Amino acid sequence: MGRALLSYAAMDEVASSAHPDPVAVVDDLRFDAHHDGSGHHPECPERLAAAREGLSLGLGQAARHAVPPREITAGELARVHSPHYVARLQARLGNGYGQLGPDTYFSPGTREAAWLAAGGVVDMAQGLVAGTYKRGVALLRPPGHHAVPAASMGFCLLNNVALAASAALAQGLTRVAIVDWDVHHGNGTQDMFYQDANVLFTSLHQYPFYPGTGAPSEIGCDGGTGYTANLALPADSGPETYGAAFREVVLPMLRQYQPELVLVSAGFDAHQRDPLASMNLDRQTYGALASSLLDLVDSLGHGRIGFVLEGGYDLYALSDSVQEVARAMLGTRTELPFGRLHSRERQAIEHTRQHLAPHWELPLS
Repeated sequence: MGRALLSYAAMDEVASSAHPDPVAVVDDLRFDAHHDGSGHHPECPERLAAAREGLSLGLGQAARHAVPPREITAGELARVHSPHYVARLQARLGNGYGQLGPDTYFSPGTREAAWLAAGGVVDMAQGLVAGTYKRGVALLRPPGHHAVPAASMGFCLLNNVALAASAALAQGLTRVAIVDWDVHHGNGTQDMFYQDANVLFTSLHQYPFYPGTGAPSEIGCDGGTGYTANLALPADSGPETYGAAFREVVLPMLRQYQPELVLVSAGFDAHQRDPLASMNLDRQTYGALASSLLDLVDSLGHGRIGFVLEGGYDLYALSDSVQEVARAMLGTRTELPFGRLHSRERQAIEHTRQHLAPHWELPLS
């Protein structure tokens, strides 16, 4: 990246005492049964092996609270997905290997994996709301944030993070925030809550890029106007751009919204090593983003946050980045990066700020 002013506060990582609460973990080897049969698709079981390694290294001997996956119910799915879509999907998934679209496959193990992943993340969210634990991480496959109410796309079949948010609302929460830092816009999640002020959705993504949505002008509609924020960042954006976006847009909105639960669509494909995108983040950036959100939920007094795996297709980058998030959950703090932005990166953040300024108090750069 080579920018002279780039800094992570001299990369000082301040390790506080380990968080006293166990970290909830959703994981299951049955998620690995979702595969395309060729071994060449980027959304592969090896991704979970890499994420598991990173989580294990990051958590070390810290206490874990295992959240055993269970199949999601039809009623839970109906909170965000059309019952007709769910019925069609189940009928297709009983037919061996195949394609649900040009980029989304299924295999004999897909139905079980998808339903277990969705049920597991719903239970994780319910445990966070109940106070059983304060930190959670869901290592899920298939991923979810591109799945729209009535269709699969972008490797995604069921929208895991949206199902988690809807479960929290069903338990009585009235303000849930979803921060999506996957390199691709979380179009499915946005669609599900676009008119809903009970969910604040924020996405940081490469733009223009797949799936083609997520312009700064997309801020919600009707009762949800102002509760969708899209930071549509140019290719090659690096740590300093994400740091500025968090300081100037994401964190100020969250502080004003005061969410009762924060969920993170934690894709790691904005990493500079990732083969499917063109961003320049590194492992420390993910630790810094996680640190800022963990500090935020602690400042709100409840500490509730759940990280839900989305993309990330370089195995080394995925393992390293998950490790940094795990370390942050245990108390290691990395400050948000800062530095001079190129004009197009500054302009991208400004576009978002201008569209949201009528609804939120956002600091000028």
